Amino acid sequence: MKAKPSEQTGRSNPKANRKEITFNVERDEENGWLIASWDAPRGQGGITTQGKDLLELEQNVREAVRCQFENGKLPGRIRLHSVNDPVLATA
Repeated sequence: MKAKPSEQTGRSNPKANRKEITFNVERDEENGWLIASWDAPRGQGGITTQGKDLLELEQNVREAVRCQFENGKLPGRIRLHSVNDPVLATA
């Protein structure tokens, strides 16, 4: 049996959306802290949190996700996407 398009992309299936969520991570230029944000699908809110370093940010993201997704509906994975990936020069 072939999967429906919504099952393949996870865009229309609410359960599929909770398998993984992706936070965009940026550094605040004023204070140097890392800021992570996730926009919930279909305008259902979102999450924004911060940390002074990556370890603290990871802890704060996990805590915020646990608060947002109550009743055992936690996503299976949380992805942190660095918006400003560093580029290294070779010469």
